Amino acid sequence: MHDEQLIRYSRHILLPDIDIAGQEKLLSSHALVIGAGGLGSPAGLYLAASGVGTLTICDDDTVDLTNLQRQIIHACDRLGDNKAESAVRRMRDLNPDICLRAVAERVEGQRLAALVAEADVVLDCCDNFATRHAVNRACVATGVPLVSGAAVRFDGQLAVFDYRTPHTGCYHCLFPDEGETSDGPCALFGVFAPLVGVIGSLQAMEALKLLLGLPSQAAGQLQLLDGRSGEWRRMRLVRDPACPVCGKN
Repeated sequence: MHDEQLIRYSRHILLPDIDIAGQEKLLSSHALVIGAGGLGSPAGLYLAASGVGTLTICDDDTVDLTNLQRQIIHACDRLGDNKAESAVRRMRDLNPDICLRAVAERVEGQRLAALVAEADVVLDCCDNFATRHAVNRACVATGVPLVSGAAVRFDGQLAVFDYRTPHTGCYHCLFPDEGETSDGPCALFGVFAPLVGVIGSLQAMEALKLLLGLPSQAAGQLQLLDGRSGEWRRMRLVRDPACPVCGKN
């Protein structure tokens, strides 16, 4: 690290669990963020600010006025811009010292598999089940850890799947891919603005802990937040031995 980095990341370096070695580990890491909306906004900002050396963010959508109620990475002068490109502009303003890549498309198939294989951790910040399941399959196939978040109305959820650990259950074990797969639940049901900030920030925190090799109580659990009461519920994730995605691993 050069002198400016030592100053920029000094509050991380002061933490014994991180120190210089941990910050250097972050600077050499690569995080893939799927979705530059409500969850991807705080997640991307905190990953960039924390010094994750390479950040790839994917989104095929464009910034709309209704997004600005909660998608804090965007601004009024970005209306109509691609969200991934808008997010990269904001993250570059925050930290020009890292490598930022915008993928202005809905990634799937071989393209998604290749992007996941390049990453050290994947954050699922999207808003539809089809993409969530595709990302999960790619992470299981490559063994890349996955941090999944969701938020709608006043309800948030967080789950961490560390596929480097043998016999880990996957997203499909928790939510089979039969059923509703339509996009845009926020447009249908609404979402409390700070809720996505809470969940997205927690996704960034768990991703950083995975990159640093720090222990996490979130791994192997589904955490549910009731935004009205502020109460959390936690459920242990159980692997389905008949799961068509991870059952043979």
